Amino acid sequence: MLRSEVNAIIEKSDAFMRSFGFVLPPFAYWRPDELKAHAATDSPSIRDARLGWDITDFGKGRFESYGLVLFTLRNGTSDALGTGQGMVYAEKLMITAKDQANPLHRHAVKTEDIINRGGGTLVLQMYNSLADGSVDEHSDVVVATDARLRRLTAGSLLKLAPGESVTLLPGNWHAFWAEGADVLIGEVSTVNDDLTDNYFREPVGRFSTIQEDTAPNHLLVSDYDTWLK
Repeated sequence: MLRSEVNAIIEKSDAFMRSFGFVLPPFAYWRPDELKAHAATDSPSIRDARLGWDITDFGKGRFESYGLVLFTLRNGTSDALGTGQGMVYAEKLMITAKDQANPLHRHAVKTEDIINRGGGTLVLQMYNSLADGSVDEHSDVVVATDARLRRLTAGSLLKLAPGESVTLLPGNWHAFWAEGADVLIGEVSTVNDDLTDNYFREPVGRFSTIQEDTAPNHLLVSDYDTWLK
């Protein structure tokens, strides 16, 4: 992806979130030099917990048809999750555009609630896992949607209107996209680890390769290892 494209997507995404009454925290708007200064002094968790903007095309180079916008608002640590004390949770906002695909994947550790916060219809395709972690093409999937248990045939579609949600457990394979209009998605979960706890059915790149055609207005979490040394 071009850096100029990323800059434009962030600006557009912030406006979309605000249209539903969601205002991001101050660090979402820090310029790279501000973020670097804060990460080195009073805000190390931005770097350590990988808080902030995450724009990905999954290595496909076709963001409009295959991609996702994410902003991690808060995130705990694997150590806290292991002890059950401290920040054992995470929260994200995401945007999936109309007909923009997101690849089938599962998590081995994370439990997450996926919430349609507004816009069109959020559609999820669901499968269970086999014992080796691969996709179970046959067994029914039982999930909680706003506390109501639903039984779905393997590979069938779960459609969530604004305000509706689904709880995904470790091993629940899921792909998702928006119908009708772009969707603002909320994610409330246990500790999030995008480096080691994403398992995709087809090989993809979780983070985009950025071509620096212009300076970044705001850093992505994938920039931190390079920019926040």
